[in-house]
Amino acid sequence: MSMITASVWVPRGAAATNPTKYDVDEVELARISRLAKLQLEDAKGDLDDIQNGGQRQSEEGSTSDEEAMDVHMNGSNDKDADDDLKEYDLDTYDDDAATADGETMGMFGNARSLAYHQSNAEDPYITMEGNDEEDEEREDLQVLSTDNMVAAARVEDEVAHLEIYVYEDEADNLYVHHDVMLPAIPLCVEWLDLPVGKGSASSDSKGNYVAVGTFDPDIEIWDLDTIDSMYPNAILGQGEKDGDTAPSEDKKKKKKRRKSKKANDDYHVDAVLSLAANRQHRNLLASSSADKTVKLWDMTTQQCAKSYTYHTDKVCSIAWHPKEATVLLSGSYDRTLVAADLRATDTKVPRWGVESDVETVAWDPHNTDYFFVTTENGMIHYHDLRNAPASPEASKPVWTLQAHGELVSSFDINPGIPGFLATGSTDKEVKLWNIQPTGPSMIVSRNLGVGKVFTTRFAPDPEVAFRLAVGGSKGTLQIWDTSTNPAIRNALPIVLDQRTES
Repeated sequence: MSMITASVWVPRGAAATNPTKYDVDEVELARISRLAKLQLEDAKGDLDDIQNGGQRQSEEGSTSDEEAMDVHMNGSNDKDADDDLKEYDLDTYDDDAATADGETMGMFGNARSLAYHQSNAEDPYITMEGNDEEDEEREDLQVLSTDNMVAAARVEDEVAHLEIYVYEDEADNLYVHHDVMLPAIPLCVEWLDLPVGKGSASSDSKGNYVAVGTFDPDIEIWDLDTIDSMYPNAILGQGEKDGDTAPSEDKKKKKKRRKSKKANDDYHVDAVLSLAANRQHRNLLASSSADKTVKLWDMTTQQCAKSYTYHTDKVCSIAWHPKEATVLLSGSYDRTLVAADLRATDTKVPRWGVESDVETVAWDPHNTDYFFVTTENGMIHYHDLRNAPASPEASKPVWTLQAHGELVSSFDINPGIPGFLATGSTDKEVKLWNIQPTGPSMIVSRNLGVGKVFTTRFAPDPEVAFRLAVGGSKGTLQIWDTSTNPAIRNALPIVLDQRTES
């Protein structure tokens, strides 16, 4: 089994030109021990049990094991075997033979005649510079200012990891730069521009990080500019809290707490289904979960600042308003949508209803009074925020569209080209749409060979606005340059001409 479940672009210039290698010093080891105290203690206990059990078994059965090995290696008749091998004189096989002048002819017998040089530069037989290999490796890992990174959540043979790709637009080249291991199947990823897990970082600091939500209730934060990382920079959830305190005598209590599925105000207790970084208040990250809650995290303290319960079923998708920094849109399997101002926790929130389970919610970045909703039945709804219904059943969308015959599993709005949408479905089709005042119209539909489509994401930069990252159930990530399609050229000629001139 191999699949790509989610992806996110990194804007140009956000990645470090020369990534750093993961450095495991005493401070880092102490941090890892604090973040994973329970896991380390459990692993150590299991290892001790295995070693102690194996040692006792070895002591009890050492004689019989040695005898069995003797029979297996030498056979039952030792005398016959010795007679057969005597002619080869194996007892003196490894002895060094001496030459006439007393020098032995063994592998290192004539070591005194070898020439030594104080440095490699003096050795005429060493012609390569010592740092050439390091320079070549540094060049291979270099990320240019014209490159984009794409972080893709991948599962292969039940092993989960995050692959960090580099996309070179001029060469139309996509390759895996590095990857990190994940603890469980990843479900969502979100890019962060704020350094996390570094106490010295100020609020004005810039970083290149990614938050990953998985089937585990904890959220992991990884530094994309560090390669060969062994452990995330931070963990949002109970794993972080367990690592902070927890004396050894409380291990059993902590294990019980970790198995608890009761929702609370401090951390998620079920799979994390969606993540949304606040671009105006950079220290805020919102998450939604199968535990039916939405949580607001403060990245400076790495603690849950507030928990919200707006839905009665799994909350599968969330999105911050592009301008109103405190308004969060959420969609749930309870077939409702909520646009809530997170400052006003006591007021009634506007709620809309749809015909089936919600898959994705997204604001229209070019007209922020409107938002999109995709559903399990393959529908897209376009709603006006100002026209909130009295009840979910009374919802009246501006328009609806039967986009696919199966669920719309992925959806994105081009941030630089108004009305340019992309949808992906489990029917294996990727469709591009043009939204006009009269309504939506399909431009083109393609099967890109990625299997069931789980992620479609437009590039964030104007220079690559027509690039679409697509991944699915076959485990491959593709970058589609949609501007090369004749139908796109006919539907968006003015935009393409402007891009060409720039």
